[in-house]
Amino acid sequence: MHHSLYKASHIASLEGLRAVAAFGIVATHVAFQTGVDPATHLGAVLARFDFFVAVFFALSAFLLWRSYGPGTGRLAGAEGWLTYYSNRLGRIAPAYLAAVAVVVIFLPEATTMTGGQVLANATLTQIYVPNALVSGLTQMWSLCVEVAFYAVLPLLVAVLSPLGPRARSAVVILLAALSLGWAYLPFVASTPANGLPNRQIWPPAYLCWFAVGIVAAEIERGRIPWRVRRLMRMRWLWWSAALALAWMAGQEWFGPLGLEHPTPGEFALRILAGTGFAACLLVPYALAPGDDLLATPIATALGRWSYSVFLWHLVVLSAAFPLVGKSYFDGGFLPVFLVTTSASAVVAACSYELVEKPGARVVRRLARWDVERREPTRREESADAVGMDSAATATAAAINHASAASSPA
Repeated sequence: MHHSLYKASHIASLEGLRAVAAFGIVATHVAFQTGVDPATHLGAVLARFDFFVAVFFALSAFLLWRSYGPGTGRLAGAEGWLTYYSNRLGRIAPAYLAAVAVVVIFLPEATTMTGGQVLANATLTQIYVPNALVSGLTQMWSLCVEVAFYAVLPLLVAVLSPLGPRARSAVVILLAALSLGWAYLPFVASTPANGLPNRQIWPPAYLCWFAVGIVAAEIERGRIPWRVRRLMRMRWLWWSAALALAWMAGQEWFGPLGLEHPTPGEFALRILAGTGFAACLLVPYALAPGDDLLATPIATALGRWSYSVFLWHLVVLSAAFPLVGKSYFDGGFLPVFLVTTSASAVVAACSYELVEKPGARVVRRLARWDVERREPTRREESADAVGMDSAATATAAAINHASAASSPA
C-alpha cells in the first residue's frame, strides 16, 4: 500500500509565540531578582511565568513532531538520523557554547566555578551534577531537559510509527500521565541532598509538557471541525485562561512560593498547571493559525532571536541593575525589565546573525561532508555487489548451456 508523506506548512504566529515565551521567562527572572512579592496578585502571575518553559517544550515538540514524526519519512535510514541530529546540534551548540564561554570568562559571579562545573555546563549535563547550576547560567536547566527530548525523539518516532494517529496520541498521553509519578520515586523524592543533584527536574518529569506539542501535531494532521477552529481563534479566551492558571498556581494554597522545594504532590500539581498553560497558548495557534499580532514581522523577528534572548538575558540582567541604580531584591521591576528586554533583544539579534546562523551552517556543512565522504564507499560496495551478481548470472548461464548441450535430443 502506498502512503503519501506528510509535509508540514509554516505557521508564522508560532514564531511570535516563541518570542512571547522568551520574554515571559525574562519577566519571571526580573520579578524574582527585583524582589517582587509573590504573595501579591501580580507577583503570583509573574512567579508562574516560569510556565513559559512549558510553552517552549510544547512548541519544540509540536514543530519537531510535525517535521520528523511518523509519516514524514525524514528519519528514514542512518542519513535521516544524521541530518536530524546535526540540525539539532547546529541549532543549539554554537550560541550556547559562546554564552557559556562569556559567562565563565567575564561574569564576576562565575569566577569561582570549578573545572567540573565548567565541564558540566559546557556539555549540558549540569542538572545531573551536584551544585553545577551557576550564576548567569541557571536558566540552562530547561535546555538540558529539551536536549534530552531531542535525543530520544527519533526513538519515540520509530516505536510509535506502526500505530495510527489516535493510538499514538493515546500512548503519549498515557506516558505523560505516568510521568506525574516521577517525583514520588524514592530516589527522586530523597533529593536534593548533600552530594546529590535535584532529580525532581530531570527530563522524565516534564513529559506532560512535551506531550502537549506531540498530541497537537497529531491532531493537526486530521480534519478539524470549523466550530473548533472558531473557538481556537478566540485568542483572548485562551490568554485569559492561561493567566488564570498562572495566578492559581502562584497561590500559597496551591504550592510553595519562591525557591522552596515542592513536595512530590505539589510538584505534580505544578506540572499539571504548566501543561494547561502550555495547551492554552500553543494549541489555538497550532490548530487555527491566522494573521495574528504574533505573525507580524516584528514578532517573528523577535521569535527568531528568542533562543539567544533565553541564553543571554541573565547576563544582561546582571548588568541592568547598576545601569538603573538598583541592587538585587531592591525593587525597580519596571525599569530593570525594560532595560533587560531591550538590551537582550539587541544582544540576541547580534548573537543570531554572528553566531547562531554561521554556526548552524558550519555544522550542516560538516554533516554533508560526512555523508558525501561515505557515498563513494557505498557506491563501491554497490558496484561490487552488482559485479558479483553479474558473475553469478554468467556462471549460471554457462552451466545451463553446458547441460543443454550434453542432454539427449
